[in-house]
Formats: sequence, structure tokens, C-alpha cells
Amino acid sequence: MSASETVQSERLHGLDALRGGALLLGVVLHAAMSFFPTQIWIVGDDQRSVWASGLFFVIHLFRMTVFFIIAGLFAHMMLGRMGVRGFLRNRMIRIAAPLGVFWGVILAAIVAVLIWNAGLQGLTAGDAPPPPKYDWTNMPLTHLWFLWMLLILYAAMLILRAPFARLDRSGAWGRTVDGMTAGLIGPWGPFVLGAPLAAALLLHPNWLAFFGVPTPDAGLVPNPAALVGFGLAFGFGALLDRRRDLLARIAKGWAVYLGLAVVAGVAALMLAGGPDPVLTPMIDPATKALTAAAFGVATYASAFAMMGLALRFFSGHSAVRRYVADAAYWIYIVHLPLVMAAQVLVQDWTLPWALKLVMVVAGVLVVCFASYELLIRHSVMGRWLNGRRRPWRARPAPTAAVSAE
Repeated sequence: MSASETVQSERLHGLDALRGGALLLGVVLHAAMSFFPTQIWIVGDDQRSVWASGLFFVIHLFRMTVFFIIAGLFAHMMLGRMGVRGFLRNRMIRIAAPLGVFWGVILAAIVAVLIWNAGLQGLTAGDAPPPPKYDWTNMPLTHLWFLWMLLILYAAMLILRAPFARLDRSGAWGRTVDGMTAGLIGPWGPFVLGAPLAAALLLHPNWLAFFGVPTPDAGLVPNPAALVGFGLAFGFGALLDRRRDLLARIAKGWAVYLGLAVVAGVAALMLAGGPDPVLTPMIDPATKALTAAAFGVATYASAFAMMGLALRFFSGHSAVRRYVADAAYWIYIVHLPLVMAAQVLVQDWTLPWALKLVMVVAGVLVVCFASYELLIRHSVMGRWLNGRRRPWRARPAPTAAVSAE
């Protein structure tokens, strides 16, 4: 590996850590939902606070957008390294197969927790509403929707890339696109990238502003706002891989992006109705337009800020961060029913909500990390989910044979 390649790969440690951190924040985000001042979650705790919903808002503002930017960057990098056939094989094994294997198991575990909680509340089967009719337009993807979305975006990348690769033999179009990508790196970038997202949110008929990009977790066809929001982030990440030198500019500007994210994020929160979620769509067109614009800017400013912070302060190799990043995929797959079970367990305890939140998050992470270490990392499951299997003990370095005198 050349010196330049070494520097380039070292700089990506920060993004790998950020991707893992974004997945782990899903545990905190879902754990906080039972403490909202207005009950929106399946489990409603006795202790409620606007600080819990505020914490959710901050995490939700940037988490999935930054994840899809990084996913697009790494996908484009993998495609260049493996080719189309190798890329498809890798993504089928590590994304499509886990979705197919774990979706039914996770859904069954969630239903089991719901039945348990209903029994604790004194409800019977007769109190349950009639079951919905499921089809391809109404399917509970649960939190694993992001795997389905990734598969859609991988297909879109391959389809859109093919004609450009054939037609752009001289590289002129590529250089133009690279120049446009460079033009997005600056304080104006969140405004430009946020504009299509704002338009999609504005056109969404039942947009609940507090929750930002509507989660595409019900049905095989994502809602248009999610396709625009996450598709744009993924595409930008793929283009950013062509100009990885721009990562240094993002790292340098982290403070500007963070300041912009705070201003736009506070504006979006206030326009959305404050930290107590408003569960009705916006009616006034002018207010909705301002709120959508604020969300568009805040979403990309916060995503750029998180990327800049990760690149600036976590770009060096760290065995601990690498371990957490490796474990994050498994933890995200299995965490939701565990979070719900922990929420059910503590919902009636007379403790401050913040303490119960810490207990839920800590308890779930202990179980998840332990299961990862004991069941996944050192088994064939580790090769399946992480692309490699870590042996329990490192093999000793070979020693040179000593000839007899």
C-alpha cells in the first residue's frame, strides 16, 4: 500500500466509527420513545419528559441521513474494488440475507413483547383491534426497513451508473460531476442539498413535522419523501467517494456546520410545535413551507457536522472503536424487541425517567455486546455479518526454525 493510500484509508476510520455510532444511537432513540410527554410508542412509561422527546429529535435529525451518506460512499468504494458481480454477491450475503433471515424472528419477538405488555395491563384478546390486512403496500418492516432501503439504493446506483460509465469514455462528464460535488462542500451545501428534501416534505400530505423524514417502515415501496431524503444522501455519498480529498474540507468546517445545525434545528423544532410532538399534519401552507425548509437545512448541516467531528477527532485507528463498529450491525438488528422488553419491565418503577432511560440502554447494550462476543464475532455468523471471522485467540507469529549444530 502506498503512502497516499495509507493516509486515505486511515481517514476512513472516522467514518466507520460514525456509521457504527449512528446504528448504536438507534438503541437510545427507541429507548427514549416510551418517555415522551405524549404517548406515541407501544410502551408508555409512568415518567414522562419533554427532554426525552428533545433527545429523540436531536438524534433523529441527523442519524439516518449521515448513515446513508456513509453507506453511499462505502458502496461506491466497494463497487470500484470488487466490480459489479463481487459487489452484488457481497450485498446479497450481508444485507439481503440478514433481512430475509431476521425479519420474521424480530417481528415475532416484537409481537411476543406486545402480548406480554397487554397481559400486564389487564387486556385480553377481545380488547385487541382487528388485525390489518398485509400486502406489499402494507408490510411491517420494523426497524429493519433500512436494509430494504439499502437494497433499493444499491440497485438504483448500479442502474444509473451503467450508462454513464459507457458514455463517458473521456471522463469529461465525470470531471464535471466531481466539480459539482466539490461545490457542495461549504456552508451553502446544506442549503442546496436540503432544498430537494424540503420540497419532498412540503409535498408530503400527512407530514408530521416533529419526526422529520417519514420512516418508510410500512410497505415495500418507500414513501416519496424518504426516497428523496435518503436517496439524495446515498447518492451524495457515492459522489463523495470520487472526491475523497473533500473529506478534509468537511473536517475543517465542522464548527461552522455545527453552528448552522443548531440554529436551523432549533428553528425546525419550534416551527414543528416544540419538543412535545404534535401528532397532526400541518395545515397552514406558509408554516409548513418554513418548517420543511428548516428541516432540510438542519438535516444536512447536522450530518456534515457529525462527519466533520468524526473525521477531525476519530480518524486514527482504534481497536475499541473498530470493535464497536463491528458489533453495531448485530446490535441494531436485534435491539428493538430487547428495548421494548426493558421498557415494559421498568414502566411502573418509581424512578426518574432519565435513570430508567440509562438503565434500559445499558441493559440492552450489555445483552447485545455479550451475545455478539459469545455468539457472533468468533463464529461463522461473524463472517456472515462482518465479512470476517475473528478467532478467539490470535495465532502466534511463526518462529524461524533453528538448525541443529
